[in-house]
Amino acid sequence: MGISIDEINHSSAARFVELLGGIFELSPWVPELVYPDRPFESGTELHRAMAAAVRRAPQVHRMQLLCSHPELAGREAGEGTLTDESKREQAGAGLNQCSAEELAKIESLNRAYHSKFGFPFIIAVTGLNKHQIIASMENRLDNPEQLEFDTAIDEVEKIARIRIDALIDE
Repeated sequence: MGISIDEINHSSAARFVELLGGIFELSPWVPELVYPDRPFESGTELHRAMAAAVRRAPQVHRMQLLCSHPELAGREAGEGTLTDESKREQAGAGLNQCSAEELAKIESLNRAYHSKFGFPFIIAVTGLNKHQIIASMENRLDNPEQLEFDTAIDEVEKIARIRIDALIDE
């Protein structure tokens, strides 16, 4: 049930942002920045342009982008306020079916991670299970701050690629 790259290319600015506003979590500024760069030949080219816009953005905007991501199996999931994309992705990784022990472990890791880095743990969960995610959380807690910031941006770009692939029929 995707849309064509042609439809995206011929969209008004408002429609373009509406269609692509969920690609980078709660960050419509990303499609706003690349709208003037149309037309895009493919989802790959669109993703490349959006990722480049994020990389060129000031540090404060990239930090806001990271902070707009929900914690894995966190407060937003419990309150039912996840975006549709995040809800699907987290459910696909089994994060909506954690045991009490697994949930306590993830919550503890979320707190430690956010305390150390100032943004939530971000990983492209598609294709991973909750055990792999927990192991990654534990491992990445040891990263230096700049490495982890860069890793989180890389993961955001992976998430965006997965979301573009799900949206666009190619």
